[in-house]
Amino acid sequence: MMNILETIDTPIGNYAPDFELPGIDGQVHHLSRYLEKFRAVGVVFISNHCPYVEWYLDRLKNIQAEFAPQGLTLIGMNGSDLGSSFENMKAFAQRHDLNFPYLWDPTQDVTRSFGATKTPMAFLIDSTGTVRYKGQIDDRPQDPLSVREDYLRSAIACLFGGQEIAIPQTEPIGTTLIWRN
Repeated sequence: MMNILETIDTPIGNYAPDFELPGIDGQVHHLSRYLEKFRAVGVVFISNHCPYVEWYLDRLKNIQAEFAPQGLTLIGMNGSDLGSSFENMKAFAQRHDLNFPYLWDPTQDVTRSFGATKTPMAFLIDSTGTVRYKGQIDDRPQDPLSVREDYLRSAIACLFGGQEIAIPQTEPIGTTLIWRN
């Protein structure tokens, strides 16, 4: 029998759940502190073992590099229970040369309170702590060259340009999160 747990959804326009989680840098990371420093925060649920995450890492690093000067930071959040450890996460981050923080949610409480269901799944949070976009990074996981809808990048650009986000929510595509019993 599959373990299906009640997830708490965080709808668009609601406040993102605050968190206080350990990062692979040995520091404790607080969403509220990020919101004081950045114009926007993109929390992306990733794991070390998801092929979809592997396909998207370069695109995520590009988004971070492109929008960091304007006041964005991405945060990689590992809320997956498959063979996660700090050692594995550090090795993963080094192997892929991640240019954004990578945090661990060992209890899965933060992952559940965001309502994340798959890896990767992105949440764009504005400086007030409000979720402005959630879902897919773009519409072509396996083929970055044929992307037609660049959902996350468009949402960030609209947010920074003071425009309404045309597509604030998409159905995430990826590996279903495994919940701890």
